[in-house]
Amino acid sequence: MPKHPVMGDGLPPALVELLGTDVEVLPWDDTPQSPALARAVGIITYGHPTVDGSLMDRVPHLKIISNHGVGVDHIDVAAAEARRIPVGNTPGCLDASTADMTLALLLAVARNVVVGDRFARSPEFTHYDPSILIGQEVTGSTLGIVGMGRIGKQVAKRARAFDMRVLYHNRNRDESAERDLGVTYATLDQLLADSDFVSLNCPLTPATTGLISRREFGLMKRSAFLINVARGPVVDHDALYEALVRHTIAGAALDVTAPEPLPRDHRLLTLGNLIIAPHLGSASNRTRRRMIEMTVENLFAGLRGDELPYRVKSRSGFPA
Repeated sequence: MPKHPVMGDGLPPALVELLGTDVEVLPWDDTPQSPALARAVGIITYGHPTVDGSLMDRVPHLKIISNHGVGVDHIDVAAAEARRIPVGNTPGCLDASTADMTLALLLAVARNVVVGDRFARSPEFTHYDPSILIGQEVTGSTLGIVGMGRIGKQVAKRARAFDMRVLYHNRNRDESAERDLGVTYATLDQLLADSDFVSLNCPLTPATTGLISRREFGLMKRSAFLINVARGPVVDHDALYEALVRHTIAGAALDVTAPEPLPRDHRLLTLGNLIIAPHLGSASNRTRRRMIEMTVENLFAGLRGDELPYRVKSRSGFPA
């Protein structure tokens, strides 16, 4: 059986191994006259390369776009649907690990874990002083979750273990979540004003791009913390810098930025009341293995012309 030529950039060895001998992995080359574009019958998006309608039109034999990850803001799904090209992703498998990361960042920024680590390694740490690095109590505080989708629900479940009062904002109310998880619906303004911690767990869409900016930071408590495990553009980075420098809010923790990574001279990198992680939301051993498996399952289904087991459909706004 001849190999199927598939474009993919920086694919991990475990994914390439699972593709086996039936797939020829082509280097990512989207330049004009690219031989990869002329030959490819499939695309694996790994690390969020942009796949728009223009690129699809330059891959004349394209049958399938298989995304390693659940977020598809880098893929024009509507353009793919118009061209009858299915798009697959990896929903569900990363919900728990991303929720774990949300709580990890929340606890780290609330309790000065990163600042404390740096201090404990420094020459300045010469004796124990119980008056330094006093953090925010997490237990019994109020958590506001923006985006009560699969990941948001997992975050809410974990918050219950800390006896947190949980508010949520979503495009639509979720009465089953209110009943099962004890969460309370709030407008975005109410959530921002009442929460000690604001967790962003929504997808990146036109409706959520720049969702948190100067006005929204002005509504938050001065003692509040922002955690973003969604996508970088959900937060206005200039407004975030101002809020942190002026202590409009107490601190923030980001797993995602825009761009990613930030330029090494970006002014956000100078702030002590900000934690930045290198997009580790789904970076657990079990989750990453399952993501690879689902990516390959979608790819082979698309190459065969079968319905994808995990197909994406175009959408807008918050998850329903």
